Amino acid sequence: MKSFDELWQQLVETAANRPEGSGTVAALDAGVHTIGKKILEEAGEVWLAAEHESDAELAQEISQLIYHLQTMMLARGLKPEDIYRYL
Repeated sequence: MKSFDELWQQLVETAANRPEGSGTVAALDAGVHTIGKKILEEAGEVWLAAEHESDAELAQEISQLIYHLQTMMLARGLKPEDIYRYL
């Protein structure tokens, strides 16, 4: 189990080290358009899970959305502090 900040640190390290076969590296290389499409897809899945699935399935969909949001943050050069100021 990871916190938001632990996931962020893992993604930063993955982006820096660029391990072969990494989905994060592939997403970053594909760019913000592709990442944005994935965010829209995951947001829809969160909504559908909230309407029709269990709490566990909803939590899993939310975690996937957070992952893709953080990938977008990396792609655009944002840090968690940039987001926290608006919370």
